Amino acid sequence: MDASETKKLRQAIAERPAGPFHFSDLYGAEWDKIRIGDKVKLGNAFQRAVVRHEFENVEDTGTKRGGGRLYIKGGQD
Repeated sequence: MDASETKKLRQAIAERPAGPFHFSDLYGAEWDKIRIGDKVKLGNAFQRAVVRHEFENVEDTGTKRGGGRLYIKGGQD
């Protein structure tokens, strides 16, 4: 995940309300235009970045539900 992608994701996270979300939610309609292999790579990179606390106030719930791994944004930015 390059700096441009990270910046884009940080912005999408900032615009989200607190609560659970799927990685694909950060992309909106763009997600459907991404090839499956690239989705997997991006998802794995995001999950590793979340575990390393590279995205403030975002945690991996450790569960999967209705569309993949579930993350949660806390109430503070």
